Amino acid sequence: MKGLVSVKKIFIAATVEEAKAAASAEFGVSESEITFSVLEEPKKGIFGKIKGEARVEAEYEPPVAAAPAAGDTKEDIAKNYMLAVMRDMGITDAEITVTPAENGASFEISGEGFEELIGKKGELLDAFQYLSSLVCNKLDRDYFRISTDCNGFRERRKAQLEELARKIAGNVKRSGRTSALEPMNPYERRIIHAAVSEIEGVTSRSTGEEPYRKVLISSTDKKPRDFRGGKGGRKGGGRRDRKPKAHYDITTSFEKDYKRPKPEDNLNAGLYGKIEF
Repeated sequence: MKGLVSVKKIFIAATVEEAKAAASAEFGVSESEITFSVLEEPKKGIFGKIKGEARVEAEYEPPVAAAPAAGDTKEDIAKNYMLAVMRDMGITDAEITVTPAENGASFEISGEGFEELIGKKGELLDAFQYLSSLVCNKLDRDYFRISTDCNGFRERRKAQLEELARKIAGNVKRSGRTSALEPMNPYERRIIHAAVSEIEGVTSRSTGEEPYRKVLISSTDKKPRDFRGGKGGRKGGGRRDRKPKAHYDITTSFEKDYKRPKPEDNLNAGLYGKIEF
């Protein structure tokens, strides 16, 4: 039985067929269970050379769990929904450990061979979390916050992002140039901001609009770099003063169009409250 909530995502590949196959693999269901909309197809150029890529929007409506029984809590509804979705994906031996948290609960899914539930960089797990939240919060108006994890993926991903932040920050300190990371969701951007805040000489901010919002890491050292000639320098070996290069922001014209205040910017985020996530 299909529900009123669904997950949509655009897949890009060399051909339409490859894009559909990627959607099927990520959602963990056959192509017949997914609704596809071809947004763009590769075109044949001169001499038959293929130009461009295929862009296909895939929409999948996971099954819904049975109607909640009398006395079921939001925690029960979310857990039953997750189990129903996994059964539809062919996952029947999953175990879910629920840990109460502030204003909600954490759901840890464990078992063997659940890579298809995580998806690329956790995208499918994020969709799973979002849909579960929608379903259980239909019960009343009190928001119940859900977080999902599978076989410790979140902690591994956090460690990867923290290492990435340190590496990029080191490059920025050496070069003095702002560096842009790939688009990330708010949860992952917070991890980057927290890691950068512990490193002297660099700062971070977010720019763009979802789902393309990303983190920029910049140097806080505004001292001009000294460009002087000398022995081993230009031909002639003479010393010559040059005007220091300006510190350029790499924000594109596309990103500048999206510098409007974001709802998340008004959140009271404590230590990182002044950071744009």
